[in-house]
Amino acid sequence: MTILVTGATGTVGRQMVAQLVERGARVRALTRNPAAAGLPAGVEVACGDLAVPETLAPALEGVTGLHLITFGGDDYAPLRTGPELVELAAKAGVTRVSVLSSWDETSVEEALRAGELGWTQLRCVEFMANALDWVASVREEGVVRVLGNHPGAVVHEADIAAVAVAALVEDGHAGQAYALTGPEALTPAERVRLIGEAVGREIRFEELSEEGYRASMRAAGVSEELIEFGVGLGVDPPEVGSVVLPTVEQVTGRPGRTFARWAAENAAAFRN
Repeated sequence: MTILVTGATGTVGRQMVAQLVERGARVRALTRNPAAAGLPAGVEVACGDLAVPETLAPALEGVTGLHLITFGGDDYAPLRTGPELVELAAKAGVTRVSVLSSWDETSVEEALRAGELGWTQLRCVEFMANALDWVASVREEGVVRVLGNHPGAVVHEADIAAVAVAALVEDGHAGQAYALTGPEALTPAERVRLIGEAVGREIRFEELSEEGYRASMRAAGVSEELIEFGVGLGVDPPEVGSVVLPTVEQVTGRPGRTFARWAAENAAAFRN
């Protein structure tokens, strides 16, 4: 069995590659820049771009399991090539597909739903790894500034990967749509405190006003559309983001990883 992981150098993709190797699977990793992949020994690295479907065909040769992401390029634009990608996978003999979706579906999910491949959808609340966006301000000022302080059931990237791996190597997951969360709902202030404990120093939490947030985003060159989207999430986040679900444990047989564990694993990134 050969499993092709697209987005293999990303936050979840790297975790998937490592876990598949641990399980003894043959792994092929798709990346637009193989020379910079830095993946484990024994992993076959293939060059390809999901936004250019014909580049995927050689990488699919002999593949039975496929992990798909739904965006492409440096701008993370939703893929419009879903029909071509799904057709290529079907022709190659792929029998199992996992898809890491956002909450807004793309051409990838639409094509899979219209086709006959067995596929499993993964939808996640906020990644724990998004806290790495705070590294610069923690290292430079010892502070994290965030708009809003609402709880979120953030999920560890290794748990997302574990569910995707299960869908690709075990029976019984085709047709499922898994909503994934961490084991607890924590506010940004609580996450900052846990990072501080892992790093070994106090880190301040400062809640931004809406205008303060807008000013900081404009200074960073963020578009007005994205700024307003961020304001909405900070001021009035969807309730689903704070609801803890048992899906990770149900699929993998073990509890989801805590944010305290994530903070300990990534403490070095926050140290000067």
